[in-house]
Parts: sequence; C-alpha cells; structure tokens
Amino acid sequence: MKDPTPIAIVAALHDELASVLALMPDEHKQVVGGRAFWVGHLHGYNVVAVLSGIGKVAAATTATLLIQHFGVGRIVFTGVAGGLAAGVNVGDVVLARQFLQHDMDASPLFPRHEVPGYGRARFEADAALSDALGVACDRMLHTLLHRLDADTITTFGLQAPRLHQGLLISGDRFVAATAESQALQRALPEALAVEMEGAAFAQVCHDFGVPLAVVRTISDRADDAAHVDFPRFLREVASRYSSAMVEALLKP
Repeated sequence: MKDPTPIAIVAALHDELASVLALMPDEHKQVVGGRAFWVGHLHGYNVVAVLSGIGKVAAATTATLLIQHFGVGRIVFTGVAGGLAAGVNVGDVVLARQFLQHDMDASPLFPRHEVPGYGRARFEADAALSDALGVACDRMLHTLLHRLDADTITTFGLQAPRLHQGLLISGDRFVAATAESQALQRALPEALAVEMEGAAFAQVCHDFGVPLAVVRTISDRADDAAHVDFPRFLREVASRYSSAMVEALLKP
C-alpha cells in the first residue's frame, strides 16, 4: 500500500506546472497565502502541486505552507537553472545533493556563505528520495529524444543530454552575465548550476525534517547568452522534462 501522506510536486515556472497538472486526473485548486495549490492524485499517490514563486523568500513561504498546511511528507522540486561547471550544458539535468546560498554573507560575524544560527553553509538533499529521482532522470534521458521534434533537438543541441549530481547554489539574482558566472565559479568551484529557490527549500525542509529532492534542467550557461530563446526552451524542452521526470518517479 502506498504511503497516504501527500507528496509535493513543485515547479518553478507556469509551463512546468501545467505539464505536471496535465498528468493529474482529478486535481482541484486551493488558495492559501495567495498561492494556488492543486490537490489530487497521480499514479495512486496523494499529490499537492504548486508553483514555488521566484526567489528565496517566496520559496520558503511555499515550502512552509506545503509542510504546515498540507502536511506533505516529501517534496520534489523541478525547474530550470543556469549551468556553471565545465561540461554542464544546455539540456543536461542537475540533481542536487547539496544546496548553498551564494549570496549569503554575514561576515565578519560569520564565515561567508554560512547561514547564521546553523553553523553551516550547505544543506543536504534527502539521499533516498534523490536516489529515486536520479533513477527517474536516467529513465527520462534515455527516452527524451523520442519526446522532442528534430528541430528542437537541433536548435538546442540536445544530442546527448547528461545527468550531473552535486552542489546546487541559489541566490536572489538571475545570473545572466559571463563576469558574474565566472565569479561564482571561482568562489564555488564545486557548484554545478545556479538558480533562485533550491537552497531556501532545503533550509525549510531541514527545519521540519521533511525529505527534499531537487532536479534542474539546464536552460543556459548563466552567461551573456542566457536570454537566447528562453520561452521556447521552457515550452518545448523544460516542461517536457518536468512531466517526464515526475511520471518516471511516480509511475509503477
């Protein structure tokens, strides 16, 4: 018998959430804290789906509502990110194993990046849930090219997308300049990708003891070319990644 405790599916952007909602046969909307939460079922699981909101404060509020109001027992987050590490390319997938806020700096009172009151800069993803999501990502990537048309594959260079696992960094800034991307790479050479919400979810989930897994599709290299046809990538690639990964995770 499947765990009756709800699992949260969180998307970063509307197209991604829509692709997940399309998989749910009976979802209904509940508005709490100004956010629309979609409650229903997917492959026998009780599911709550929601947009995270953009930035760390919105993300933390959403995570807290999922846990406190809806009683979710696990959170799975899917979205897009900018690639940082060498070899993390457009169309690849990053599965977070650790999270860090790259713009956290309470020095000289605390070391740079350390979150005051926690004695740490990094928060961990849940190992078991992330392992399961990693298997789902592998399955998705092996069938991905059958889900996309030839023009999309050519346009975004999606010939052999890869799964990467490691450090994901977050901050309240959309990184879209080569100089800033290079500065992050120098300061945090282990970072695979950069986005705006994951580390906030990780801190809240740490506080409440709720398992979290986060996967990000690489939409750009967080550099001067980061704005190139993003809407098309989101519509034709990222949204399909999101629904396929969720399906692969929950489908028997």
